[in-house]
Amino acid sequence: MKGIFLAGCLLASIHVAAQQTVTISGKAQGTYYIVKYLGKDTTSLKPEIESLFRQIDRSLSLYQPGSLINRFNEGEKVVMDAYMRPVVRKAQEVSRITDGLFDITVKPLVDLWGFGVVRHKKGRPSDADIRQTLTRVGYEKLIIRAKYLLKKQHGVEIDCNGIAQGYTTDVIAKFLQSRGIRNYLVDVGGELAAKGHNDKNQPWSVGIERKDGNAGNGALLHLSDRAVATSGNYQRFFDEGGTRFAHTIHPKTGEAVHNNIITVTVTAPDAMTADAYDNALILLGVENGLAFIRQHPKLKLEAFFIYKDTDGTIREKYSEGFFSEP
Repeated sequence: MKGIFLAGCLLASIHVAAQQTVTISGKAQGTYYIVKYLGKDTTSLKPEIESLFRQIDRSLSLYQPGSLINRFNEGEKVVMDAYMRPVVRKAQEVSRITDGLFDITVKPLVDLWGFGVVRHKKGRPSDADIRQTLTRVGYEKLIIRAKYLLKKQHGVEIDCNGIAQGYTTDVIAKFLQSRGIRNYLVDVGGELAAKGHNDKNQPWSVGIERKDGNAGNGALLHLSDRAVATSGNYQRFFDEGGTRFAHTIHPKTGEAVHNNIITVTVTAPDAMTADAYDNALILLGVENGLAFIRQHPKLKLEAFFIYKDTDGTIREKYSEGFFSEP
């Protein structure tokens, strides 16, 4: 039996080595995408992949007039399609587990702070405006009834940007699997999903930015049958009165994040899960975020934080299994 096992491993290794790496890249959803996979068939899957992007946008993009999500925000209910249904259900699940720290009904607050589809730089909203807007926020204000998504009160709106990109990564990964592809790496704007191995029969490797800002300093994350997402407060923000307000909004207080976290990178079994929880972990903070991961082992989350210490020193801290080999 041992000889048969070794022969099987050798044949598998030769098979992987015989396959070539096919790379497809482009722009979609306001960002880039890169798909790498091993296969003998060099016929490009790009048209079908980009068709998936368009279908998801017609469902979940706030930037596309007439999209399903915009129709829900403008009305009272919609019949969810095959893309909206899993995203909303997952969002509600994460909301319950995080006690509302992740919440897709945060859209009115995102708009109020100027980080929505229509950007503005009016500064910090008044306390009165924040309190008024909070009356329209809360994941409990959504109702899922069979195929319908309904709202409990007028003015509730949803924004799935904190989870949809990870979901898109998963959709493309499943599409590749449906084509018989077993070794791939999908990257949609930094949300990644990996399966199997690269052309060297090794797990796919991803560079992780460290506290010196260099992703190429030897910090490699090895991925196989796992996904990764990163969220940060360094891309969309504004400064006012010596405080930096970032685009992550706390759904319960209505405040834009102004804590000490620079970025958090999360790994999970799928990209949608990683994408959703990176938002909640930023709001929880480093110590509470790491404690949350320890307290919820069934979620299979790992996280890597880059943050500023009380003296302004940039530091990093990560969960025990973050750099574990697959």
